Amino acid sequence: MDKFNQTLLFREYLKYGYYPFYFDKKSHYLLKLNETINAVIEIDIPSIFSIEYQNIRNLKKLIRVVCESHPYTPNIKELLGKMEMREDYRSLYRYLDYLHKAKVLKLIRASSRGDNIFSKPEKIYLNNTNLHHGYCDEAQIGTIREVFFMSMNFEHTITIPKKGDFLIDNKYLFEIGGKNKSFKQIKDIPNSFVVSDDIEIGSGNKIPLWLFGFLY
Repeated sequence: MDKFNQTLLFREYLKYGYYPFYFDKKSHYLLKLNETINAVIEIDIPSIFSIEYQNIRNLKKLIRVVCESHPYTPNIKELLGKMEMREDYRSLYRYLDYLHKAKVLKLIRASSRGDNIFSKPEKIYLNNTNLHHGYCDEAQIGTIREVFFMSMNFEHTITIPKKGDFLIDNKYLFEIGGKNKSFKQIKDIPNSFVVSDDIEIGSGNKIPLWLFGFLY
């Protein structure tokens, strides 16, 4: 146990641990990750959904746009402009849905919006932290924390609340941050918790971020 460095192992997982080719040569991991996701976008999605091959570039462009924000809170009109899609809202929403179903992106909506693909998501993330390290020029630690927490709760209903970062199963409220994150933003709210990175042991309603890895 003296040689067990939980913090170091967790950081390594965030960059390299999500996909099974972790067990191959680590120096090739991000290359294999990019090859896999490119195959999903260029082969799998067009074979399943009604999308013409020439529009595949729009799917890749969407990923780059999501990488530019930390996390991406969409302004649909602005997003259409960046995508050079004029006012083709329906195609944009379909592209987002294709990437969501392919587990490249994760769309999270407010609880009041439901799962209609033509309703605006509150936040858009890459599906897991390895994708952030593989695709984004600069992986912001705040986004990485939120993506990890979100990806470990995939069997639960996740929505964006008015206060806090995530509402799980319409009952449990979570605020994600570093070791000094306080309860200020979710003070006096029942069933609320702070999830902190850079701590090994929790206390009360403050939970270490890495522990959520056991939910996978």
